[in-house]
Amino acid sequence: MALAIGSVLLWPQPGNAMEAADAPETVEINSLSRLYNGVDFNHAMHTEIAACVQCHHHTTGGEVSDTNCLRCHAKSGEANTVSCQECHSSDRFSKEDLSKRDNPSLYHIDKPGLKGAYHLNCVGCHQQTGGPTGCQDCHTMTEAGEKMFQTGQHAPTETTGGEHGGH
Repeated sequence: MALAIGSVLLWPQPGNAMEAADAPETVEINSLSRLYNGVDFNHAMHTEIAACVQCHHHTTGGEVSDTNCLRCHAKSGEANTVSCQECHSSDRFSKEDLSKRDNPSLYHIDKPGLKGAYHLNCVGCHQQTGGPTGCQDCHTMTEAGEKMFQTGQHAPTETTGGEHGGH
């Protein structure tokens, strides 16, 4: 009996990583939903043209290739989650995130925030493959976004002179 239990405990266990076939068909990317409508990301289509590790780094069991990450994560193995938000902060300038980057033992000062991580991966790959690269190709602004960026119906006109008095 002890041998049977021991052999089960020592048997190689499957990894934590989700298989591409088990991943959702679409994922809504909506971390900036106050300024932009969510992007319905066609995950199924992307799994046909790219390996999981290209976007999910070492969280899916692939080897770490980024030299900045290798300093600490060379032997980290795969993570229990593949969510970008688990590692990349959506509020890059929050007190919590800034205090983490201020810790010299973490080396995360050069880790991009969530928006930067998406754009580094997505736009870089789209430039290489001929995918959409313009902001409005993927994003549509909300009313609040148009106000903040003074675009759409909130764009300055010659008669209003804009915020800077026409200068």
